[in-house]
Amino acid sequence: MRKYIVLSLLIAILLAPATMDARKKKDKKYNKKTVNVEKVTANVDQPMREIAITNPAQQLYGEWDIMTMRKKKVYTMERAYLYLDFAGGNKVYGNNGCNTINGTFQLKGNEIMFSDFISTDRSCHNVTNEKTIMHSLADVRRYTLTTQYNAQYLNLMNAKGNVVLVLKRHNLDAMNGAWLVKEINSENVSEQNMRLVIDAVEKTIHGDTGCNIINGIITLDHTKDMAIQFEDLHSSQYECEAIELETSLLLALERTESCKRINQNEMALLDNKGNIVLMLQRIFLR
Repeated sequence: MRKYIVLSLLIAILLAPATMDARKKKDKKYNKKTVNVEKVTANVDQPMREIAITNPAQQLYGEWDIMTMRKKKVYTMERAYLYLDFAGGNKVYGNNGCNTINGTFQLKGNEIMFSDFISTDRSCHNVTNEKTIMHSLADVRRYTLTTQYNAQYLNLMNAKGNVVLVLKRHNLDAMNGAWLVKEINSENVSEQNMRLVIDAVEKTIHGDTGCNIINGIITLDHTKDMAIQFEDLHSSQYECEAIELETSLLLALERTESCKRINQNEMALLDNKGNIVLMLQRIFLR
């Protein structure tokens, strides 16, 4: 279903009218915008705060990275995560660090249970055994939500109330969807109608630069908050008047190391020094 949604977004963007005017060069010197990139270290002063459960379907929905198991960090060959899908009828899918898994969950108040798991049958050599993760999931009976430095954690506990797994919300869900490129290196380019479709789950980026179609892959570093990189970017390579602007977009994407939400509808892409290289504005497609 997710692939159909992404495909629909991409088709809608490609059919949208594109402005083909030549780029207007500025005489003014480039003025860098910077933001403070939040750094979370092991020694933090901010306490962990519990989040009240008011709407479980809304608060638990989405993707969660498995961070610790029975108080030990999880080290796996593949990214270990769970995706809780309420819209699909309380389905859970993800990866146990080696194999793709699918199952169901039952939720009542602050009680949660996982069952009916099936998985692929790859052979992996992980520091954290994927079978131990599956056994831990089978022990889960309750949960709490906590937050620290704007990150949310899902604490899964056994019947005795002991935490067996700690999951961290996949904080790049906010990047998913269709975006208008509003600024490149502080230059307003919104009139060029350059558009991107980003899927942080499938790890793909597609777009229409007003001249060419671009495609690429996304690399995520889940040890760092909001870290994202765009790689293997390809363009359809048609010649047009706005080719310099397109090149600037591709270079800005290649320089991106992280992102930061500006407000509900705007996202900034940052380089490794915290400079804003791209400003994106969310597009709501009908």
